[in-house]
Amino acid sequence: MTSAFNGSKSNTNSLVGLADWLAHLENAHPKVIELGLDRVTNVKNALKIHFDCPVIIVGGTNGKGSTCAMLESILMQAGYKVGLFTSPHLIDFNERARINGVSVSDDALVGAFAEVEFARQSAAAPVSLSYFEFTMLGCVKLFFDAKPDVVILEVGLGGRLDAVNIFDADVAIITSVDIDHVEYLGSTREAIGFEKAGIFRTGRTAICSDPSPPQSLIDHAREIDADLWLFGRDFNYSGDKQQWNFAGRHQRRHSLAYPSLRGANQLLNASAVLAALEALRDRLPLGAQEVRSGLVMVDLPGRFQVLPGRPTVVLDVAHNPHAAATLHQNLGNMGFHAYTYAVFGAMQDKDIPAIIAKLKDQIDHWCLTDLPLPRAATTAALEQLLEAAGVVADNDHSIHSFENPAAAYRYALGSAKENDRIVVFGSFLTVSGVMEERKK
Repeated sequence: MTSAFNGSKSNTNSLVGLADWLAHLENAHPKVIELGLDRVTNVKNALKIHFDCPVIIVGGTNGKGSTCAMLESILMQAGYKVGLFTSPHLIDFNERARINGVSVSDDALVGAFAEVEFARQSAAAPVSLSYFEFTMLGCVKLFFDAKPDVVILEVGLGGRLDAVNIFDADVAIITSVDIDHVEYLGSTREAIGFEKAGIFRTGRTAICSDPSPPQSLIDHAREIDADLWLFGRDFNYSGDKQQWNFAGRHQRRHSLAYPSLRGANQLLNASAVLAALEALRDRLPLGAQEVRSGLVMVDLPGRFQVLPGRPTVVLDVAHNPHAAATLHQNLGNMGFHAYTYAVFGAMQDKDIPAIIAKLKDQIDHWCLTDLPLPRAATTAALEQLLEAAGVVADNDHSIHSFENPAAAYRYALGSAKENDRIVVFGSFLTVSGVMEERKK
């Protein structure tokens, strides 16, 4: 079959279910990532997608998912109809599109994808779309049809040239800026900061919760006359072990419950959320109890998720040095564990040596895993990097390799004692593989 998404016209009648569409789409576009807005803008215009409700776009190196989840939870507690697009997914593709906290159905996605394909082919020269671009448009078309009160869009990569940037954010949030995706965004925080600041808009609220934002981000906001809110200057938080307080430009919230999401950076993320909601208070008013309840009720699997039972199992999609440093801090804040087993698999284009360096003093036994993608690092490569970092096998340390995350997890679970812990990290695929194994 001729590709349905690479700029040629084709017959997609044989694509019956969601699995058919996704399998076809994964192989249809010549590039996994193709930055730029013209192509996806043309198809959005053909679909006639526009939003009269507030649009919140969330970018950043880490913390995007947590920030989106807290926004969704608080707004839902206030009774607003919320459309949320996130990526990637852990188990099911449908996780990427939620309306009022519920993942959209296979049938709804198939219908939306058919509309995107029709719009793509309606041009004189059919438009080429990547997997992310095509599926994002399908998800957002469902939001448009559902007529929500607010739409939340998570940036896939960078910001300036990411597909979600075809929409104008009423409030744009940058959670953090650190080194990742250097082949697309640059190798310095200043270069990456400029790319991420591309989601800011003239005259609209731009929020950055990174305590040390790159000057390029600040300069870009000034150049386009965005209303920039900086952590520590325009909003901040304080608290103790029992509760915390938020202070914004014009609004204070006291005696707040800690977010149910665990981790050292969650108050930074929560502060950015409350700053965004303060900026939208005239359009989306919120009561104190709705904010408190939203923070308590928020749920997001795979973000320093500590599972019940013994041995302790921690799931965390930490896949770059910045996230690894946060995971190191979070592990250090946990109680005593005799030994720590790591189930670790990662993409070869990540800074794996830096990830290892951040965490090697927390881990005793490494259970390395291959992952089902060509761009994944092999276990042999991971083992070489561990050895180069000074990790050696002895009576209290070991390195073992496995063909998939499930096998690595089974070994760790069989080896760990009651007072040990197992940390699963390094890639969304590593965490999702273990989550699938635990469902059996």
